[in-house]
Amino acid sequence: MSQFFQIHPETPQKRLINQAVEILRQGGVIVYPTDSAYAIGCHLGDKPASDRIKRIRRLDEKHNFTLVCRDLSDIGVYAKVDNTQYRLLKTFTPGPYTFILNATTEVPRRLLHPKRRSIGVRVPDNAIVQALLGELGEPIMSSTLILPGDTEPMTDPYDIRETLEHELDLIIDGGFCGLEPTTVVDFTGDVPQVVRVGKGDPAPFQG
Repeated sequence: MSQFFQIHPETPQKRLINQAVEILRQGGVIVYPTDSAYAIGCHLGDKPASDRIKRIRRLDEKHNFTLVCRDLSDIGVYAKVDNTQYRLLKTFTPGPYTFILNATTEVPRRLLHPKRRSIGVRVPDNAIVQALLGELGEPIMSSTLILPGDTEPMTDPYDIRETLEHELDLIIDGGFCGLEPTTVVDFTGDVPQVVRVGKGDPAPFQG
């Protein structure tokens, strides 16, 4: 049975943030708000928890998880970024984008795309996520909360609780945070390529 925390979207209660981070550290799977839609996430190094996310979302081995990071300093640990890419990332983070980058050796192999060593990274513009990441001190391994057979993410924390309360350890109700997933930009080729149009404006990456 999952816990259900109502956390203020602008001034998150530190006590609840600390409890949420403790759940993550102990191998919990949580649902939390971002700046584009609700996401499902777990501790970066936790294989059983990531397997649970795959089971809930019925993901195959080809699915790219996203590392949700507090800022660009985190991204540099897990992804290779050249000067041009860094300037673009700096301009568009925090924001509703996921960037696919070549991964460093810090990223566990099971999180990588099986055919190429790439990883999705993102820095959300959301006070609750920023507070979670600040307390945790490392990225949250995440995926947008889109259930099997659905085309859009779940948006209502009460619906999420009704549907998934036996599958999750914690649901954070941070209010309505949008219907759209992120815009995904692939930086692994010679030029940026928009692979999914979502909440973030794709125009700056469409040359």
